[in-house]
Amino acid sequence: MSDTHCSLHGEKLLLFCEHDKEPLCLVCQTSKKHRNHSVCPVEQAALDLKEELKPALNLIKEKLKRFTEVEQECKKTAEHIKSQAQHTERQIKAEFEKLHQFLQEEEEARLAALREEEEQKSQIMKEKIENITGHISTLTDKIAAIEKAMDNEDTSFLQSYKNIKERAQCTLQDPELLSGALIDVAKHLGNLKFRVWEKMLEMVQYTPVVLDPNTARVTLSLSDDLTTVRHTGREQKYPDNPERFKPCVDVLGSEGFTSGTHSWEVKVGNKSAWTIGVVKESISRKGNITCDPKRGFWVLMLRNGNEYRASGAADLTMRIKPQSIRVQLDYDRGEVSFFDSSDMSVIYTFKDTFTERVFPYFSPYLKKDKNEGPLQICLVKISVKVTLNQ
Repeated sequence: MSDTHCSLHGEKLLLFCEHDKEPLCLVCQTSKKHRNHSVCPVEQAALDLKEELKPALNLIKEKLKRFTEVEQECKKTAEHIKSQAQHTERQIKAEFEKLHQFLQEEEEARLAALREEEEQKSQIMKEKIENITGHISTLTDKIAAIEKAMDNEDTSFLQSYKNIKERAQCTLQDPELLSGALIDVAKHLGNLKFRVWEKMLEMVQYTPVVLDPNTARVTLSLSDDLTTVRHTGREQKYPDNPERFKPCVDVLGSEGFTSGTHSWEVKVGNKSAWTIGVVKESISRKGNITCDPKRGFWVLMLRNGNEYRASGAADLTMRIKPQSIRVQLDYDRGEVSFFDSSDMSVIYTFKDTFTERVFPYFSPYLKKDKNEGPLQICLVKISVKVTLNQ
């Protein structure tokens, strides 16, 4: 039977029961079940109910759109993960190749030094042996001649005695073994790994803070060693993950702090605008940002080439334009201080109370005019100190 006819009475479904939300035929309307229910024509009911469903349908469509967008973002993220892994693998291999090259060259140099010492001392010993061998030959001949003369008949022996006695004179000094003739094994093997590692420090670089590329605005370019950030103005195909800043051209350090004292130095050069300092982990990373300690920003800013300001504070007057700034965080005392690295004069100190993890913060700042040049986290000189346990 057609869907447009009643399954009980075979009549055409012309009405709609608003109470039971089902279509009825004229016979159904008069039945006991629907006798007191409000009914309306199916055409009107269909129009009304379709209109009623539109908001819910629109919500589902919005939900579908959001899921589709997130799906695309997840696919982009999956591709970026592969790209990140490949790039990071190349960098790891390149860094280890440098270490392998260093170790290979160091091994060759130390083996060459060993061979050189072996050659020198072998030559000395060869000359010593040749000299002794010559003396042995001379003494052997002398002994043979004297013994032969002594075997002669007495008269002959006595006639040649003076010559024999003279020949029997020996003024040679007793031979001595050479001191220091052996290979200086201790020099070549003593603390070998430590000495190589100590020398390796000359090629090892260390910065107290490195940048987190997963937080960087897509127009920022980070160096391979994650110590330099530059604004390029060109968007890169990075996923819009929750940690990433957008649209502000900012990037955070990779490690946050919840205690202790930490410091790092940032080379700002002659840039006309930048922002550096410390921010709390929970700051908003999407949309426009207002730098203020009340919002979790303890930062120093430069604008227009000579306008310095501590966030949420008055303008600062600088005697000279610093080329590098030292940022010092004392989490436990609630202080963030900024120094001119050239003479370590204090530029400004924030005093506050930290209640969550805080991160180093960097912004090369976007300007309509040129603001070229990167922000660079300066290297720290590494030294080795050996402490003997008593």
